[in-house]
Amino acid sequence: MKALQIAASGMAAQQMRVDVVSNNLANMSTTGYNARRAEFADLHYQQVARPGTISASDGAMLPTGVQIGMGVRPASVSVILAQGSLAQTGGDLDVAIEGRGYLEVTLPSGGAAYTRDGALKRTAEGLIVTSEGYEVAPGITIPADSRSITINADGEVYAYFPDQVQPQLLGQLNLAGFTNEKGLEAIGNNLFLESAASGPALQGQPGTDGLGTLRQGYLEESSVDSVREITELIKAQRGYELNAKVITAADEILAATTQVR
Repeated sequence: MKALQIAASGMAAQQMRVDVVSNNLANMSTTGYNARRAEFADLHYQQVARPGTISASDGAMLPTGVQIGMGVRPASVSVILAQGSLAQTGGDLDVAIEGRGYLEVTLPSGGAAYTRDGALKRTAEGLIVTSEGYEVAPGITIPADSRSITINADGEVYAYFPDQVQPQLLGQLNLAGFTNEKGLEAIGNNLFLESAASGPALQGQPGTDGLGTLRQGYLEESSVDSVREITELIKAQRGYELNAKVITAADEILAATTQVR
């Protein structure tokens, strides 16, 4: 009986759906997090009678045929790209990205990663890094005697000194855009890696080539919609229960078959 395997694939799919929803809800407070959505596709079909098969000597064809589906499988877990609301923090190294784009960071291996988490920090040497300590490209160092820091919408970083009226330009923060942002590989810690699906990183100054701008003193909040996620959770739970009922019904049918004398 195929119903057992079909219902089992449905239960596994709904369980995966619950996993994705739970991860979204767990990241409701994660800076710059975008919700994920589980997507599914039907499995191959058993062709008992193919559509268009000649069924009579006069050349009559089956208009639909008999095709029995074999269940469901995960197709993808895609990112729902959405701008999170901006929360004011007042931090001089907190920057939110308004629009498209990612900050580039340098991993310990020397490779590049990308993030929308603008909760930046400075090391003991004054180097601007992420909360995990990864250097933010292009490697801007803040002098120890600086009085305050300003980051304008174009990504220019200025430092003010006690004995100077005019600020000093320390460097330029650029943003990276991708042809297919959903193709980025998530590695945790709010970081993404370039992949063959995302295309190469397209570096540019904030506010140019379709890239967003920076806003100092703000952080981008998670774009997770709690009401939507709870609704998805209820639907997944009901779907799991219905597939479990199918397994129960199939088991009863098999039990009745074994009792036939």
